[in-house]
Amino acid sequence: MKPVRLPRRRPPERRLLNRLREVCATIRQRDPSVHGTREALLHPWLTALALHRLGNRLYRRGRRCSARLVALTARHLTQIEIHPGASIGRRVFVDHGAAVVIGETAVVEDDVTLFHQVTLGSVGWWHDGLRPPGSRRHPRVGAGAVLGCGATVLGPVTVGAGAVVGAGALVVHDVPGGARVLSPLAEISEPGTRPAEAADRGDRPAEVSDLAVPQVPQAAPAATAATPVPTATATASAAATAPAAAPAVPRGAVPRPALPAEGRRPPGDRSLEDRAAEPCPGRGPAADGSRSTEERIHDYV
Repeated sequence: MKPVRLPRRRPPERRLLNRLREVCATIRQRDPSVHGTREALLHPWLTALALHRLGNRLYRRGRRCSARLVALTARHLTQIEIHPGASIGRRVFVDHGAAVVIGETAVVEDDVTLFHQVTLGSVGWWHDGLRPPGSRRHPRVGAGAVLGCGATVLGPVTVGAGAVVGAGALVVHDVPGGARVLSPLAEISEPGTRPAEAADRGDRPAEVSDLAVPQVPQAAPAATAATPVPTATATASAAATAPAAAPAVPRGAVPRPALPAEGRRPPGDRSLEDRAAEPCPGRGPAADGSRSTEERIHDYV
């Protein structure tokens, strides 16, 4: 019987060196601004990935506080926030890396490219609290997918392999493999004109001066010599018949309601005598004529 030879495992130092070479080659391949291995060693993604590997190993062994400390250090050094419980595949590249957030249950498979300000998060604790314990709350990004800068993927959705999520896109549903998810592009208008929607409606292109300074209505022209001058009698009769002009209200002040004319009673108002003739709950017997009007008024008011 021939002896069974087990496969020889590589030393940990050799495996670590091979992984480092692989990461540096990925950085040089996908970042044209890196021109050598020395520059690749200074890339923020290399630091963030190395610290995440350490924090993930501590997290899986139950040392969560230590894993959190390692993740906090990586965030302070690189501005890349990766929860130590997230799963990151091989040859994953994060360009620039500023403001990248990857949640606890997120899964990023091999050969994925993320740009800055990408968020792989959840939809909120008010929804996550209704899920079964241990269920996935964050996205899963398939192999070879590309997420542009500012892309946001929320919830336990799946981005298929080879899919492209454009810059600024918001994804809350599953994306098939090889699909393209693009956000609306910004509209370009000529200087001093309104946007394209106004032109489609047939509106007149507004000048810059029209948009900056509001149009002030012109005052009425002054009376000329041909205008007849009113006599004193006509002026007095017009003043007697015309209603009194309301006083000018300062800007920002609340106008007061006009007072009723003398001798008139506002609608719904009652005199003290009418109010005293009504029964007053909690103030003695009902008004039956046994007491004088003055006494009832005094008790009521």
